[in-house]
Amino acid sequence: MLKARLIRLDDQAQEHTHGHHQLVMSLAGRAEFEVNGRGGEVCRMRACLVPGDAEHQFAGMGDNRMLILDLDERDTSAEDLELLGRLFDSPRYPALDADFQQLLGYAGGELARYGSDPQLARALGGLLLRALHLRLFGDSAQRAATTLDLERLDAYIVEHLARRISVAELAGVACLSPSHFHAQFKDSVGLTPHQYLLKTRLDHASRLLRESQLPLVRIAEECGFSSQSALTTTMRRYLGLTPKRLRQDG
Repeated sequence: MLKARLIRLDDQAQEHTHGHHQLVMSLAGRAEFEVNGRGGEVCRMRACLVPGDAEHQFAGMGDNRMLILDLDERDTSAEDLELLGRLFDSPRYPALDADFQQLLGYAGGELARYGSDPQLARALGGLLLRALHLRLFGDSAQRAATTLDLERLDAYIVEHLARRISVAELAGVACLSPSHFHAQFKDSVGLTPHQYLLKTRLDHASRLLRESQLPLVRIAEECGFSSQSALTTTMRRYLGLTPKRLRQDG
Protein backbone atom coordinates (compact mmCIF):
# COMPACT_ATOMS: atom_id res chain seq x y z
CA MET A 1 0.00 0.00 0.00
CA LEU A 2 1.24 3.47 -0.87
CA LYS A 3 -0.61 6.68 -0.08
CA ALA A 4 0.57 10.18 -1.01
CA ARG A 5 -0.74 13.31 0.67
CA LEU A 6 -0.03 17.02 0.83
CA ILE A 7 -0.20 18.55 4.29
CA ARG A 8 0.91 21.49 6.40
CA LEU A 9 2.60 20.36 9.62
CA ASP A 10 1.42 22.29 12.66
CA ASP A 11 3.84 24.44 14.65
CA GLN A 12 2.88 22.58 17.82
CA ALA A 13 5.14 19.58 18.44
CA GLN A 14 3.49 16.18 18.05
CA GLU A 15 4.63 12.68 18.98
CA HIS A 16 3.37 9.30 17.78
CA THR A 17 4.18 5.91 16.28
CA HIS A 18 2.51 3.92 13.53
CA GLY A 19 3.06 0.60 11.85
CA HIS A 20 3.84 1.92 8.37
CA HIS A 21 6.93 3.62 6.95
CA GLN A 22 6.86 7.31 5.99
CA LEU A 23 8.87 9.43 3.60
CA VAL A 24 8.50 13.13 4.42
CA MET A 25 9.58 15.75 1.85
CA SER A 26 9.14 19.51 1.72
CA LEU A 27 7.58 21.36 -1.18
CA ALA A 28 7.89 24.62 0.76
CA GLY A 29 9.15 25.61 4.19
CA ARG A 30 10.63 23.24 6.73
CA ALA A 31 9.96 21.04 9.74
CA GLU A 32 11.98 19.55 12.56
CA PHE A 33 11.92 15.80 13.25
CA GLU A 34 13.33 13.45 15.83
CA VAL A 35 13.11 9.74 14.99
CA ASN A 36 14.21 7.20 17.59
CA GLY A 37 16.26 9.95 19.22
CA ARG A 38 17.92 11.09 15.98
CA GLY A 39 17.12 14.70 15.15
CA GLY A 40 17.11 16.38 11.77
CA GLU A 41 15.41 18.91 9.55
CA VAL A 42 13.14 18.49 6.54
CA CYS A 43 13.51 21.25 3.95
CA ARG A 44 13.82 21.53 0.18
CA MET A 45 17.33 20.08 0.38
CA ARG A 46 16.68 17.25 2.86
CA ALA A 47 13.97 14.62 3.45
CA CYS A 48 13.20 12.30 6.37
CA LEU A 49 12.74 8.52 6.28
CA VAL A 50 10.67 7.28 9.25
CA PRO A 51 10.77 3.47 9.72
CA GLY A 52 7.53 1.77 10.72
CA ASP A 53 7.01 1.56 14.50
CA ALA A 54 9.73 4.20 15.12
CA GLU A 55 8.93 6.73 17.82
CA HIS A 56 9.06 10.18 16.31
CA GLN A 57 8.35 13.78 17.20
CA PHE A 58 7.87 16.57 14.69
CA ALA A 59 6.79 20.16 14.30
CA GLY A 60 6.36 22.43 11.32
CA MET A 61 8.31 25.69 11.39
CA GLY A 62 6.10 28.50 10.18
CA ASP A 63 4.53 28.22 6.74
CA ASN A 64 5.23 24.81 5.20
CA ARG A 65 3.84 22.33 2.71
CA MET A 66 4.91 18.71 2.94
CA LEU A 67 4.48 15.76 0.61
CA ILE A 68 4.22 12.60 2.73
CA LEU A 69 4.27 9.02 1.46
CA ASP A 70 2.71 6.41 3.77
CA LEU A 71 4.01 2.93 2.96
CA ASP A 72 2.54 -0.30 4.27
CA GLU A 73 4.32 -3.56 3.42
CA ARG A 74 1.06 -5.47 3.00
CA ASP A 75 0.35 -6.69 -0.56
CA THR A 76 3.84 -5.56 -1.62
CA SER A 77 5.96 -7.46 -4.13
CA ALA A 78 9.22 -9.12 -3.07
CA GLU A 79 11.20 -6.57 -5.11
CA ASP A 80 9.46 -3.64 -3.45
CA LEU A 81 9.86 -5.23 -0.02
CA GLU A 82 13.62 -5.31 -0.58
CA LEU A 83 13.60 -1.65 -1.62
CA LEU A 84 11.61 -0.64 1.47
CA GLY A 85 13.85 -2.75 3.70
CA ARG A 86 16.96 -0.90 2.54
CA LEU A 87 15.43 2.55 2.63
CA PHE A 88 13.85 2.19 6.07
CA ASP A 89 16.35 0.01 7.94
CA SER A 90 17.11 3.06 10.13
CA PRO A 91 16.05 6.72 10.39
CA ARG A 92 17.66 8.84 7.67
CA TYR A 93 17.71 12.46 6.55
CA PRO A 94 18.91 12.09 2.94
CA ALA A 95 20.13 15.10 0.99
CA LEU A 96 18.09 15.91 -2.13
CA ASP A 97 19.91 17.05 -5.26
CA ALA A 98 18.56 19.62 -7.70
CA ASP A 99 17.20 17.01 -10.13
CA PHE A 100 15.28 15.27 -7.36
CA GLN A 101 13.90 18.61 -6.17
CA GLN A 102 12.54 19.24 -9.67
CA LEU A 103 10.97 15.77 -9.70
CA LEU A 104 9.46 16.44 -6.28
CA GLY A 105 8.06 19.78 -7.43
CA TYR A 106 6.43 18.11 -10.45
CA ALA A 107 4.93 15.36 -8.28
CA GLY A 108 3.60 17.93 -5.81
CA GLY A 109 1.96 19.91 -8.59
CA GLU A 110 0.25 16.84 -10.05
CA LEU A 111 -0.96 15.70 -6.65
CA ALA A 112 -2.33 19.15 -5.91
CA ARG A 113 -4.30 19.01 -9.16
CA TYR A 114 -5.25 15.31 -9.36
CA GLY A 115 -4.67 14.01 -5.84
CA SER A 116 -8.04 12.27 -5.76
CA ASP A 117 -6.77 9.75 -8.35
CA PRO A 118 -5.21 6.90 -6.29
CA GLN A 119 -3.41 5.38 -9.27
CA LEU A 120 -1.64 8.66 -10.03
CA ALA A 121 -0.67 9.02 -6.37
CA ARG A 122 0.77 5.50 -6.31
CA ALA A 123 2.68 6.04 -9.55
CA LEU A 124 4.19 9.36 -8.45
CA GLY A 125 5.01 8.01 -5.00
CA GLY A 126 6.68 4.94 -6.47
CA LEU A 127 8.72 7.14 -8.80
CA LEU A 128 9.97 9.28 -5.92
CA LEU A 129 10.85 6.21 -3.85
CA ARG A 130 12.84 4.57 -6.61
CA ALA A 131 14.64 7.81 -7.51
CA LEU A 132 15.65 8.22 -3.86
CA HIS A 133 16.68 4.56 -3.58
CA LEU A 134 18.97 4.88 -6.62
CA ARG A 135 20.61 7.96 -5.13
CA LEU A 136 21.26 6.18 -1.83
CA PHE A 137 22.09 2.66 -2.99
CA GLY A 138 22.70 2.72 -6.76
CA ASP A 139 25.94 1.31 -8.15
CA SER A 140 27.43 4.75 -8.79
CA ALA A 141 26.69 5.83 -5.21
CA GLN A 142 28.30 2.69 -3.83
CA ARG A 143 31.43 3.17 -5.95
CA ALA A 144 31.77 6.82 -4.99
CA ALA A 145 31.21 6.10 -1.31
CA THR A 146 34.30 3.92 -1.28
CA THR A 147 36.41 6.68 -2.87
CA LEU A 148 35.67 9.83 -0.88
CA ASP A 149 36.58 10.41 2.75
CA LEU A 150 33.47 12.42 3.62
CA GLU A 151 34.37 12.82 7.29
CA ARG A 152 37.66 14.46 6.33
CA LEU A 153 35.90 16.74 3.85
CA ASP A 154 33.26 17.72 6.43
CA ALA A 155 35.92 18.55 9.00
CA TYR A 156 37.77 20.72 6.48
CA ILE A 157 34.57 22.54 5.49
CA VAL A 158 33.62 23.26 9.10
CA GLU A 159 37.12 24.52 9.89
CA HIS A 160 37.08 26.99 6.97
CA LEU A 161 33.35 27.76 6.82
CA ALA A 162 33.81 31.49 7.45
CA ARG A 163 35.56 32.03 4.11
CA ARG A 164 35.04 31.10 0.48
CA ILE A 165 35.87 27.44 -0.25
CA SER A 166 36.44 26.47 -3.87
CA VAL A 167 35.68 23.10 -5.45
CA ALA A 168 39.31 22.88 -6.55
CA GLU A 169 40.35 23.31 -2.91
CA LEU A 170 38.09 20.46 -1.78
CA ALA A 171 39.34 18.32 -4.65
CA GLY A 172 42.86 18.86 -3.35
CA VAL A 173 41.79 17.66 0.11
CA ALA A 174 40.35 14.53 -1.53
CA CYS A 175 43.46 14.09 -3.72
CA LEU A 176 41.37 14.11 -6.91
CA SER A 177 41.19 16.30 -9.97
CA PRO A 178 38.40 18.93 -9.79
CA SER A 179 36.35 17.27 -12.55
CA HIS A 180 36.71 13.78 -11.07
CA PHE A 181 35.96 15.08 -7.58
CA HIS A 182 32.82 16.91 -8.76
CA ALA A 183 31.43 13.76 -10.41
CA GLN A 184 32.35 11.46 -7.52
CA PHE A 185 30.98 13.86 -4.93
CA LYS A 186 27.62 14.26 -6.65
CA ASP A 187 27.25 10.49 -7.09
CA SER A 188 28.14 9.89 -3.45
CA VAL A 189 26.26 12.68 -1.68
CA GLY A 190 23.47 13.49 -4.15
CA LEU A 191 24.46 17.18 -4.26
CA THR A 192 27.13 19.08 -6.13
CA PRO A 193 30.00 20.36 -3.96
CA HIS A 194 28.59 23.89 -4.29
CA GLN A 195 25.12 22.76 -3.16
CA TYR A 196 26.63 20.84 -0.26
CA LEU A 197 28.65 23.84 0.87
CA LEU A 198 25.54 25.99 0.74
CA LYS A 199 23.56 23.43 2.74
CA THR A 200 26.34 23.27 5.36
CA ARG A 201 26.38 27.06 5.66
CA LEU A 202 22.59 27.18 6.03
CA ASP A 203 22.56 24.32 8.56
CA HIS A 204 25.21 26.05 10.67
CA ALA A 205 23.48 29.44 10.43
CA SER A 206 20.13 27.88 11.42
CA ARG A 207 21.72 26.23 14.44
CA LEU A 208 23.34 29.49 15.57
CA LEU A 209 20.06 31.35 15.15
CA ARG A 210 18.20 28.82 17.30
CA GLU A 211 20.88 28.24 19.94
CA SER A 212 22.68 31.58 20.32
CA GLN A 213 21.99 35.30 20.58
CA LEU A 214 24.76 36.31 18.18
CA PRO A 215 23.76 39.28 15.97
CA LEU A 216 22.79 38.38 12.42
CA VAL A 217 25.82 40.13 10.91
CA ARG A 218 28.14 37.98 13.06
CA ILE A 219 26.32 34.78 12.11
CA ALA A 220 26.59 35.73 8.44
CA GLU A 221 30.35 36.20 8.83
CA GLU A 222 30.89 32.92 10.69
CA CYS A 223 28.93 30.97 8.09
CA GLY A 224 30.71 32.46 5.08
CA PHE A 225 28.00 34.76 3.72
CA SER A 226 29.15 38.04 2.24
CA SER A 227 26.67 40.10 4.27
CA GLN A 228 23.63 39.91 6.50
CA SER A 229 21.41 40.61 3.51
CA ALA A 230 23.02 37.72 1.60
CA LEU A 231 22.20 35.40 4.51
CA THR A 232 18.60 36.66 4.62
CA THR A 233 18.11 36.28 0.84
CA THR A 234 19.56 32.76 0.79
CA MET A 235 17.52 31.57 3.76
CA ARG A 236 14.33 32.95 2.30
CA ARG A 237 15.02 31.25 -1.02
CA TYR A 238 16.01 27.80 0.27
CA LEU A 239 14.26 27.52 3.65
CA GLY A 240 11.23 29.69 3.03
CA LEU A 241 11.74 32.03 5.99
CA THR A 242 13.98 34.83 7.20
CA PRO A 243 16.66 34.57 9.93
CA LYS A 244 14.48 36.70 12.20
CA ARG A 245 11.51 34.38 11.75
CA LEU A 246 13.68 31.29 12.29
CA ARG A 247 15.04 32.72 15.54
CA GLN A 248 11.53 33.57 16.73
CA ASP A 249 10.22 30.08 15.86
CA GLY A 250 13.23 28.41 17.48
